[in-house]
Amino acid sequence: MLTDHVRDFAGTAAVFGFFAASWFGWAQESPPTRWKPLLLTGSVLSMLTAVAGGLLLWRLWSRGSAFDDTTAPRFGIVVGIEFGVAALGAVILAVRRRAELIPPWIALVVGVHLFPVAAILDYPLLHVVAAGVTIAALAALAAVPAARRRSIAVSATTGLPTGAVLLTGGLVSLAYAVMAL
Repeated sequence: MLTDHVRDFAGTAAVFGFFAASWFGWAQESPPTRWKPLLLTGSVLSMLTAVAGGLLLWRLWSRGSAFDDTTAPRFGIVVGIEFGVAALGAVILAVRRRAELIPPWIALVVGVHLFPVAAILDYPLLHVVAAGVTIAALAALAAVPAARRRSIAVSATTGLPTGAVLLTGGLVSLAYAVMAL
């Protein structure tokens, strides 16, 4: 489940915390009223995780990382493909007047892209997060008819579980970074 580099734990906590907050924020577009405290709590915890991870990353910057001359370019290519595929799908969905499906599409692309990232960085925890985000995206897509019937924004049904998976991954990474100090 772990990477060999404590600095990467901190970096993962920072990145996952930031993006978890983004997903909890997107879910606040039009959620059921009873979800609002949970989404706010998730957003705050995510930002705290991002800040704590960022501070630890800064402190641990001189330690080793999985990012080297071989992994960094491959990582960049995977992320570039992720952004391109996500953007292309979002444009197609918007043009076809299916913009409500953009959040689960983006979540699906994010989840799928984490599988090769996990392999490139040799960080098995990322496989678990990849599976969780991918499952959350597919569940949100499957729940679109029910969300429409209940007047729940698809962004809410996507953002809550996606944010929760990323926050959990960020908190686990943060805990490992702190324990490794």
